[in-house]
Amino acid sequence: MKILDDRRYSRDHEWILFSGATARVGITEYAQDALGDVVFVQLPNVGDKFTAGSACCEIESSKSVSDVYIPLAGEIVMVNGTLSDVPGLVNSDPYGEGWIFELLLDSQSENSDLLDAKSYRQLIEG
Repeated sequence: MKILDDRRYSRDHEWILFSGATARVGITEYAQDALGDVVFVQLPNVGDKFTAGSACCEIESSKSVSDVYIPLAGEIVMVNGTLSDVPGLVNSDPYGEGWIFELLLDSQSENSDLLDAKSYRQLIEG
């Protein structure tokens, strides 16, 4: 199972890649594998603001519908519109072209609850 060292991870299986005051967010390889074939991604709206831990969008797969949670407080500044036409990118490239949204981080966002790659691996391996 691929887990990249350049990201942080939530216990809800989202990955976060920081770039200054913004962060790109997607779901992990582990999460997409558990979901099965993704058939639809309901993207959040640009401009929406969320607190950490809030559900912001949904992913529908052949098995179920699952919420995607905001790992840190902030405002949605970009969404991956390609997922509307090609939702399977979440499966085929979860850490690349399958990203879901970018977040402008709230100045008071704390990432102390996020896991590094080693800790996330321990979480999913039990």
